[in-house]
Amino acid sequence: MKKIIGKCLMLLLCFAMVGYVADAQAKKKKPTTRTVKKRTTAKKTTNSRTKAKISPAAKADTAVVIAQPKIDSLPIPNVKKSLRPNDAIERNLVTERTPLAYEHLREDDAVYRQKVWREIDTREKMNLPFRYAANDNNGNQRFISILFKAIQDGPDKGGVTVFNQVDDRFTTPMTVAEVAKVVSGGSVSVPMYDSLGNVTGYKETVAEVNLDSFYKFHIKEEVIFDKESSRLFWRILGIAPVKNVITSQGLDLGETELFWVYYPDMRPIFAKYEVYNSKNYGARMSWEELFESRMFYGRIIKSTLDNPFDQLLSQQQGLKDSRILQLLEGENIKDKIFNYEQNLWSY
Repeated sequence: MKKIIGKCLMLLLCFAMVGYVADAQAKKKKPTTRTVKKRTTAKKTTNSRTKAKISPAAKADTAVVIAQPKIDSLPIPNVKKSLRPNDAIERNLVTERTPLAYEHLREDDAVYRQKVWREIDTREKMNLPFRYAANDNNGNQRFISILFKAIQDGPDKGGVTVFNQVDDRFTTPMTVAEVAKVVSGGSVSVPMYDSLGNVTGYKETVAEVNLDSFYKFHIKEEVIFDKESSRLFWRILGIAPVKNVITSQGLDLGETELFWVYYPDMRPIFAKYEVYNSKNYGARMSWEELFESRMFYGRIIKSTLDNPFDQLLSQQQGLKDSRILQLLEGENIKDKIFNYEQNLWSY
């Protein structure tokens, strides 16, 4: 009997030991399970981050493109006004000067009419006053700066309206922002790099404009012989600055007209700017007087005389391959107009 009781006690002790061990193992497994869950969650987060980096959308976000800057002003030098009189004499006449009105020409009296287009190259000696770059109280004295200031002011502030270069008949007005974009060539995307040389984004920037790069101008004018006064009149109609356009990729597009300005609108403005004269023996003329007195040189690049296809001299057959022949043909057109007037007189 004692043996049976002893065996039962041993069995109970064994069951108790097994239960204790199982309970201890169960307690140890609970924190392990939590740790595994945390690791699994961390792995998912890591995988999601890795996928986000590989996705094209995330790549687009890393290459940030900065917004394009607004181009709404022309490159006009900022000239400070003198706080003391900058001249030994009072110069009130400059601001009060107005151009003389044109003489009226009747259509019936215009027995001869031709349109002529000229190119003024300011690098030539006679045209050097166009490049005079000094500053005065009314701004920079370059001819292109005078044009830019008149366009920037606009018709509301005593300026002028500018027209698109799509044609030379003044059909399409342009805003100041459009003119500024044409002058500067628009914005260019410039890549930005980090310290490791990787592209981190792109920045829209505008190239700096050199005012001395505008050294050619086209003028459109009409020559009229008035039989009432027996005079040959030259009337300028428009002025267009010319620039050699080079794209951001380095492609040379050649010379092109940027815009057209109606010359009669510019006459009151030109009358308030004096022309540089290195041999000033008494007085200086205004820009309006320079154009009306024709104190400039421009070679003829197109005319309506013997031009049924309305082409430039550089486009005509037999002339487009030779600049010398184009120059000689321009002088020939000038002689034809001169001889027409001279042949009307009898001696």
